[in-house]
Parts: sequence; C-alpha cells; structure tokens
Amino acid sequence: MTSEITLFVNPTAGRGRGAHAAQPAASALRDAGFSVRTVLGEDADDALRRAREAVAGGTGALIAVGGDGMMSLALQAVAGTMTPLGVVAVGTGNDFARALGLPIRDPAAAGRLAAEALKGGGVREIDLGRVGERWFGSVLASGFDSRVNDRGNRMRWVGGRFKYDLAILAELAAFKPIPYRVRLDDGPVRETEATLIAVGNGSTYGGGMRICADAVMDDGLFDVTVVGDCSRATLLKVFPRVYKGTHLSHPKVTVHRVSSIELVAAGVTAYADGEPLGALPLTARCVPGAVRVLAPGSSGGI
Repeated sequence: MTSEITLFVNPTAGRGRGAHAAQPAASALRDAGFSVRTVLGEDADDALRRAREAVAGGTGALIAVGGDGMMSLALQAVAGTMTPLGVVAVGTGNDFARALGLPIRDPAAAGRLAAEALKGGGVREIDLGRVGERWFGSVLASGFDSRVNDRGNRMRWVGGRFKYDLAILAELAAFKPIPYRVRLDDGPVRETEATLIAVGNGSTYGGGMRICADAVMDDGLFDVTVVGDCSRATLLKVFPRVYKGTHLSHPKVTVHRVSSIELVAAGVTAYADGEPLGALPLTARCVPGAVRVLAPGSSGGI
C-alpha cells in the first residue's frame, strides 16, 4: 500500500468546519508517517473527477472531510474499488460516520483512527445501496421524510436537529398519505398508502433520527421502514420517537429486510444520504461488501 493519502475536503461543510478540520486530520496522518495531498474541486462534479483520478492513480486511501454530502460524493469514487474510505465527519448530520461508530466533529481523533486502521489493517467491508449508477451508504428517504429533507435543506438560517424539527412542523400543514406501489425483492407488486418509506443500509438520517434503527451495514440486506397511513395527530405522536428508534413498535410501522426494493409514487422525490436522488419510480439494490472503510469492525449503528 502506498503511503500517500488523499484528503477529499469540503471547505464549506458544517458552516466552515470542513476547512478547519482538514489541518488536524492531515497532521494526525503525517505524524503517523503518511504523505498527504488535498483534493478540493471547483464544484461537486470537479471534486468527484479529482477524487476518481486519485483513486485511479493508486492513492492509499481517500479520506473525506465534511458532512454526509461529502461522504456521498466520496462513495461514488471508491465504491467497487480496493481503495479504502476514511471519514472525518464535521458536517451537520454525520449519519454515515455515526452508523460506523466513528468520531463526530473531532478531526484529530478521526485522522488518528484512520492512520491506525491503515497501519494495522483495520479495514472493514460494508454494503452500499445502489440506484442506477448512484451509490448510497445510509438511508434512502421517500415520502414525508424526503419532503422534510427538502424543506430542511432550504433552511440555511438554522442547523442541526432543530432544523428538521422545524421542517417537520411545516410539512405537517400539507400532509396527506401517499399512494405507493412497492415490490420487495422478487415478490408481487403491492399497493399501499403510506406516510413514508425509508430504505436503510445504515440506521439514521437527519442528524441521528433512527428511522431504520436495527439496520446493519454488513448483512447484505436493507431494513425498509414503512410508516403507514397516519393521521396528522398520530404522526405528531409517532415521528418524535424516531430519535430513539422506539417508533418501530408502533402498529402503523412495519419493517422488511430485503436485498432490493422498487418504489413507485407520483410527485415524490427520493433523497439518499441527505442528497436529492431523483423522482420516483426507482429500484434500489443492496450490494454486499461494496466499499472498504477505515472503521471499527463491529456491525450496526450506535
């Protein structure tokens, strides 16, 4: 393995934390004997092109510095390759890092952990979701939650979990159950009305909301959480329970473990890893061992 490591940095992540986080992460890697180069990019497309060039050039690891959006971009560069992915989580949500048990907003600790993993062979293979050519690591959201995500992303003046709480309240005003057509694996097409359907490779989204609380990232399966046709009053009672994962016991909630899912619904945009994925219909597939990550070896989220 080459001793050159590539830092893939979003300088604007977490209200500027990305730029400040790159230095202590790089210092930790250099102290461990690695040579570090930094990739930025003029925009997302340019940054991804540069990251892919680094991977093709044989970099020892691609270490993403930023939030879940940066992790999503990095996954597009390393998925299906032998290049391991490191995570320095300094964004708003940090759900990918959280599910892997990695440091949150502690770039020096994240850099040290990545260096130790590289030196000690601490590379873990995990699954990824795939929709067409797009990979995702955490949760694909569709329905009420994707509309909340859309609204939350427009709320530039507030951050963190509070942003999603406000977005939830705003979306409730226009809430109606959504007619879906769903196919689980190779089963029959089912028609159902649901508040949301979340497809979890990881357990959380929205900065720690445990929508797919029991999802395991290396079991070859998605956890699909279906919240049925709730009234506004029921949804107000159920949705706050998502922060602890206790919503899964509610009678309006069902969980399915599948390797693929087809979702069809009119007027619904899907989000994956907090980023817009596109309008339904779509088919998501779980790809076992699709990426190598510099992370502890235990399964599941925290």
